[in-house]
Amino acid sequence: MTTLKTLLVACCALALPAVASAQIESEPVENPSAELPPPQDDNDPTPPAARPAGPEAGVTEQAGIGGTQAYGRAGVLELGGAIGYAGADQYTQFRATPSFGWFFADNLQLSFLPSVRYLEVGEADSLAITAVVEPSYHLPFNDTTFGFMGVGVGVSAAEAPGTEDMEAGLLISPRLGMNFLVGRSGVLSPYLNVEYSTSEAFSTAQGTVVAVDIAWGGNIGYTVMW
Repeated sequence: MTTLKTLLVACCALALPAVASAQIESEPVENPSAELPPPQDDNDPTPPAARPAGPEAGVTEQAGIGGTQAYGRAGVLELGGAIGYAGADQYTQFRATPSFGWFFADNLQLSFLPSVRYLEVGEADSLAITAVVEPSYHLPFNDTTFGFMGVGVGVSAAEAPGTEDMEAGLLISPRLGMNFLVGRSGVLSPYLNVEYSTSEAFSTAQGTVVAVDIAWGGNIGYTVMW
């Protein structure tokens, strides 16, 4: 009897896995993908390799109200011009001066200032051409008002009154003035300047000699920042 019970238990133990397997196979899953976890991307980004930082762009864009850069910030360009007057003993000058400026650092500007001038020396007149390069510092008083000071160094070439001869020399021209921001990107700049020239004395058509070494001037300019 004991042997019979043992045989029955062994048969049941062998039959249960087959029955369970048949039960599982008899119930197919309608959506097998729903039973699986969502796939994951293991493609992690590679961090950038160490390298020396290159120089930043030297010219900015969209300066002024509504833009990304304020006046006086490094990279801002300033383009425009000025008209002015200068005078000395027996000497009068009217001039037009285009202006090309670039802030190479915050509040520090490098400008190129060529000019065409009408001169009256004694009773004669002539034309002159000058060009100076000027570093300048712009001190902010508030968001729209700056004071500035610069010293320009360059050359001057003037036609001797009554002749076609050109007289050239070194020109040194300090400037002192204000910058007032106007509108979205305009800059109004009244300023005073002093000019020292190493040019020789002018010989007029009347035979007189007029030495013009130092002259003072008043100017007003308007520029646009970029």
